[in-house]
Amino acid sequence: MATNQLSPRIQTINHALQIGILLVLLVALTACRSKGPLPAETTPTPPAATASPTLQVFSTSRPTSVLAAEASPLPSAPDEPHSTVAPDPLRFVFPTPGPAPVSAWRPPLYPTPWAPTAYDHFYFARPIGADEVNWPVADYRYGGEFFEDVVHTGVDIPASKSSPVLAAGSGEVVWAGYGVYRGGYDETDPYGLAVVIRHDFGYQGQTLYTIYGHLDQIDVAEGQYVTTGQQLGLVGETGRVTGPHLHFELRVGENSFYTSLNPELWLVPPVGWGVLAGRVLDSSGQPVDAQLIIVHSNLNGQNWFARSYGIGAVNSDPYYHENVVVGDLPAGRYELRAAYGGYSYMMEVEIRAGVVNYFVFDGFDGFIQATPPLPGADFTPEPWGTTTPEP
Repeated sequence: MATNQLSPRIQTINHALQIGILLVLLVALTACRSKGPLPAETTPTPPAATASPTLQVFSTSRPTSVLAAEASPLPSAPDEPHSTVAPDPLRFVFPTPGPAPVSAWRPPLYPTPWAPTAYDHFYFARPIGADEVNWPVADYRYGGEFFEDVVHTGVDIPASKSSPVLAAGSGEVVWAGYGVYRGGYDETDPYGLAVVIRHDFGYQGQTLYTIYGHLDQIDVAEGQYVTTGQQLGLVGETGRVTGPHLHFELRVGENSFYTSLNPELWLVPPVGWGVLAGRVLDSSGQPVDAQLIIVHSNLNGQNWFARSYGIGAVNSDPYYHENVVVGDLPAGRYELRAAYGGYSYMMEVEIRAGVVNYFVFDGFDGFIQATPPLPGADFTPEPWGTTTPEP
């Protein structure tokens, strides 16, 4: 009896549940249909004003070839129209260009010996290979002074430690070890481990020597004959140094600290590049020491710096009588700049490839166009006998 009385209620509940389930299914089907792909005839196409001129944009149900960052756009809000226009991948925003980088690349060298004029003497190849830094450091050139009563009698080539050191020319090894400055074995010698070559060719009847200082290792022995490019040892930091580099020095006539000449006038330049030498004087015609000369390129804004020789154990070329040299300059036009006596001076100069180019700075007259003085002019400074070398 109780069962019969409850039957109508159970039936009513069952009907209500069935109706509820049908309503849920109807809502779900409606939602699924609204998210499905649009029929082909209603597929939206981008307006002509915004369409890419090179890409066709289709319905989002098809893959579109765009940039990776644009391949998965964020979904838009349900009540906003969904754009299917892909951003134009051919449109770029270019940043403001910075200054042109200064390249360390150098062309191959002229063959040695290279003497395009009767006075040029590019007899020596670079003592460091082309795959390393093989040009002199700009802020410590021949004749530079960085300590009291210390004058640089060579050039420093800042190659990395253990780089091979090569013979700049052929000849006989006449020194290999410590003590080249003091003339006997001495591990405190400022040159450190060094090699000296007496070359089998000379200049105007005088013997030529090259010195390779601060080596980490020596691979040749005294009395050994070497050829151009043969390995002498490895770059190091022995002797008086602040870091690894090769000290390269040229001596003429005899193997003496006081017979050096500027190696940048003897090392062959890269093909298409030249060397600048100058004579810097005061208004009375006397050489000025430590005068800053700036070589400025209007082509790329690069500057080269050099100072005139300090007074000490340095000498000028018998023809050029220079007291400042800037090597490895690409051929072209430059501005020479200097400040002297509270005034600024400037002159344009053309660097010709493969030769020594020349200028004169004459005190308050500034830069002037001139040719080298005649051989025999009295300009070479007297050497100091009390200087301490700074290889």
